[in-house]
Amino acid sequence: MNAASPRLAGLFNLEPNEAPAVLAGLLMFFLLFAGYFMLRPVRETMGVAGGVDNLQWLFTGTFVATLVALPLFGWLASKVSRRRILPWVYGFFVLNLLGFAIALLTWPNSVWAGRVFYIWLSVFNLLTISLAWSVLADVFASGEAKRLFALIAGGASIGGLVGPILGTVLVEPIGHAGLLILAAIMLAASAQAAVWLHRWRDRNPPPADSLSGHEPRGRPLGGNPFAGATAVFASPYLIGIAVFVLLLATVSTFLYFEQARMMAEHFPDRARQTQVFGLIDSVVQALAILTQVFFTGRIAQKLGVGVLLVAVPLAVAAGFLWLALAPEFAVFVIVMVARRAGEYALVRPGREMLYTVVPVEQKYKAKNFIDTVVYRGGDALSGWIKRGLDLVAEHPALAMFTGMFIALGWGLIGAGLGRAQHRRETHARQPDAAP
Repeated sequence: MNAASPRLAGLFNLEPNEAPAVLAGLLMFFLLFAGYFMLRPVRETMGVAGGVDNLQWLFTGTFVATLVALPLFGWLASKVSRRRILPWVYGFFVLNLLGFAIALLTWPNSVWAGRVFYIWLSVFNLLTISLAWSVLADVFASGEAKRLFALIAGGASIGGLVGPILGTVLVEPIGHAGLLILAAIMLAASAQAAVWLHRWRDRNPPPADSLSGHEPRGRPLGGNPFAGATAVFASPYLIGIAVFVLLLATVSTFLYFEQARMMAEHFPDRARQTQVFGLIDSVVQALAILTQVFFTGRIAQKLGVGVLLVAVPLAVAAGFLWLALAPEFAVFVIVMVARRAGEYALVRPGREMLYTVVPVEQKYKAKNFIDTVVYRGGDALSGWIKRGLDLVAEHPALAMFTGMFIALGWGLIGAGLGRAQHRRETHARQPDAAP
């Protein structure tokens, strides 16, 4: 398909020549998320099985593993061309998945194997998704991103909807090891879709407001393995994104710990826990798809990125207040679904649009540092804070009130980032703007 019909282009807010790129992006995210979400309910069950009071240790272990992975990624990004970064990283994770499949066949009931898998999948999740978004921020300019990012992210939501279904249907006939092998195949195919995206950009030169599209894609980024961290600390704009992600991670962790506590309290059976986790995932993805396909792009195009970054934090702040006053499981499910669907449909596309106005090295290295080290550091720190608040007060209301104020700060930072992105985008469109 080389072009979209005028009716189809109007329905999805596309330019005629953008249809192949959108299709490749949709496929990249669908395959990545379908494979991940086949395995996610298993990870969640393993986390609860290890004890709700011990979750902070798993979060800390994930943060340490992320610190180990960061310089390795930075070294690779410095040595290979940017069009090859994603295929090489995904290829490494394909080998990991095959190794875990062998381990599950050899030690099917090992508690420590489950803990290692929990930490590995948590690192895999952030790194692979961050890298997929890096490719989009590299390939598309800011104006294109406002129209297309949410639509392409719909592939992630569809994959997140299909993945749990595939896991439920296939786990009995092929087992957990079979699911891991299937996820490895999907990941390899996702990497190929990313290669197609770069080829589309080669055939369709970027518009004038692109800061990186004219740089050769066959050239390595250069620099050192820690360039992403130094770039973040040297840029007020990137520091703002890092703070935004840190607060996002804190809010998510507070709700995640509350989810684990309520699941253990209401559903002691592990099989039932996995079913409920899968049901929540399905509802979240269905709501996210509708919003991504028909609303997010138009909101960003007409009202700006800031609206995407502020709406969900305000809704989450109200949800924390509701939970503090009515700590019921049904209330929690509503708040959790709203938070996660809103993050997928609004916050994540808006957050990734922020990177379309930074230099190409920052799209990969600085973005990866923020999405992995900063995010998982926020997870680890807020996990201990949440545990401390629960120890201080047996009633969860204290943690919920704390979460409300954190969510309000999250929204305030989002508003500032939206204004900063608009200024950078306007500057990039000026004829004498620096590349």
